[in-house]
Amino acid sequence: MFRPLTSEEITRLERQSCTAENWQQVLVKEGFDPTYVEDAHFSGDVRIGVFNRIVTMPGGVKVHSGIRHAVIHRCNIGDDCHIYNVHNYIANYDIGEDTCIENVNALLVDGTSRFGNGVRVAVMNEGGGREIPIFDHLSAHLAYILTLYRHRPHLIEQVETMIDEYAARQESDMGHIGKHVRIINCGSIKNVRIGDYTQVAGTSRLRNGSINSNEAAPVRLGSGVKCTDFIISSGVEISDSTLVDKCFVGQGCIFDKHYSAGESLFFSNCQGMHGEATAVFAGPYTVTHHKSTLLIAGMFSFLNAGSGSNQSNHMYKLGPIHQGLVERGSKTTSDSYLLWPARVGAFSLVMGRHTHHTDTASLPFSYLIENNSESYLVPGANLRTVGTIRDAQKWPKRDNRKDPVRIDQINFNLLSPYTIQKMLQGKEILTELQQISGENTEVYGYRNCKIRNGSLRHGIRYYDLGIAKFLGNSLISRIEKKIAPDTKHLTIDRVREMLVPDTEIGKGEWIDLSGLIAPKSEITRLMNEIEEGRLSLSDVQQRFVSLHENYYTYEWTWALDVLETIWKCKVSKVTMEQIVKTINHWQDAVVELDNMIYDDAKKEFDLNSQTGFGADGNDEQRKKDFESVRGRFESNPFVTEVKAHIARKSALGDKMRNLLS
Repeated sequence: MFRPLTSEEITRLERQSCTAENWQQVLVKEGFDPTYVEDAHFSGDVRIGVFNRIVTMPGGVKVHSGIRHAVIHRCNIGDDCHIYNVHNYIANYDIGEDTCIENVNALLVDGTSRFGNGVRVAVMNEGGGREIPIFDHLSAHLAYILTLYRHRPHLIEQVETMIDEYAARQESDMGHIGKHVRIINCGSIKNVRIGDYTQVAGTSRLRNGSINSNEAAPVRLGSGVKCTDFIISSGVEISDSTLVDKCFVGQGCIFDKHYSAGESLFFSNCQGMHGEATAVFAGPYTVTHHKSTLLIAGMFSFLNAGSGSNQSNHMYKLGPIHQGLVERGSKTTSDSYLLWPARVGAFSLVMGRHTHHTDTASLPFSYLIENNSESYLVPGANLRTVGTIRDAQKWPKRDNRKDPVRIDQINFNLLSPYTIQKMLQGKEILTELQQISGENTEVYGYRNCKIRNGSLRHGIRYYDLGIAKFLGNSLISRIEKKIAPDTKHLTIDRVREMLVPDTEIGKGEWIDLSGLIAPKSEITRLMNEIEEGRLSLSDVQQRFVSLHENYYTYEWTWALDVLETIWKCKVSKVTMEQIVKTINHWQDAVVELDNMIYDDAKKEFDLNSQTGFGADGNDEQRKKDFESVRGRFESNPFVTEVKAHIARKSALGDKMRNLLS
């Protein structure tokens, strides 16, 4: 395919100010035309493709593909590349077809490189002890195991060995730049592997990393960006002088507006703007958009960090060695503060400053509020808020991943065995507090938090509603899945048959592996097989995929186990009355929670919310100004959906009762 240059071609090239250490080392593809190579110097083994295409630059300027004003050392250059004005040189790269490299300072591989694979990231604990080796296909779930299961050293050793072996296979003294890549107006790029369709424009510096872009999900790096020791997954956008140092950046992430990230892992659909992250495990959908916001030494997922949110990992004098966990779906309000170590339960709201090392993991959907330097907990309150439901609806819609191969297996469910088991625990805890301290106690104490009497009583009620809603949802979904479309009525024997689970997997405790919700028994089995050396990295990833795909099958096994406890009998003995009673409880819970959410949404349209509207007018003008911007409460899309949801679920309850009559 490649041939030496002819003497006529060499003469032509030299007339066009081209030089070479040894023209015999320069091979060209059949059809090569020297017309499009000017003012270029070649050294080492160089292979050059053909130049037949016109390249359209930003703004519509058209230039012919070719090599102009560049020093090329030991490179393979694909067909129809446009290489122009390289201030220093390009060295040791395979460059794919139709790639544009223009106005770049230097682009080189120096020595051998693993291109970011195998770099250790000191996540969560700045003092070390939880270093995670990053690699191209790192998932949030594998990283979760590596981070939190340090009490199983052989497991950690086995996984790290597999990752190091993968990294060793990536080692090369030649870099790769894929096809249809655009690298324009950039500084120095050293030891970086660049995937297909990457767009790099105005980037200041890239060092030791991989950009895993592809046609379906291109990566875009913008002006002033500096990245060192990194892995960037498909579909990522980083711009506006963002700094990334020793980080894994997962699929669909967006970093912008001078964000600074160091020693951190970011998984699918994280967003960082203005603020800073240090030693952070940012699970899927960890989002921070504001200045003066610091995420440090913590594990988060589905987080919305308010402006000025901060944590501290310097509790004593031994250095930054403390850490915290904020479970999925939580929010921190403006100027909130957490002193690590601490743990915040799933879907909680953190408001104010908290310095007493609270642990609310078993009380999800709560408000954690500061009052006179004390941490007060309002259990279950977030189950009735419009913001929680809105978050659950928006996450799937904001999935930026376009890559058909998705590394993270994300479960978006608000209610799942993971959260419901915590509600069951939470209800038990609150009931026990009530029994031990007395029903008339004004304030109860729990793990460095205070819970007011009214909050405790309401918390039990909220958890009852959440549990009834989930169990009813799961029961009805199971019947609908198994029923024939033309069925008019069901006998109890048929119903019992339908409710028998497809597998025993699912009983017992469930865990959230940073996005993947799965039975703990299956994760334990997976870890055992890793320790035994029976699985490769791809096997582990496939197991995560399988667990995600079988979620609803396993969920029903868990839900039925709980229902049998409530029914006080096995499914083989359950009566139609017990099943109908469960559906009635479900319908009542859905309607009651939806009415609470409806009332909460109404607050967004009250007189206080209208303050500042119609600034120079009377009350009527204020109302009209408000409605022109915010609309009417009755016609708000979310409000109408809540009302429609009540109607749909009521109709579904009636349908189920008719089937079971």
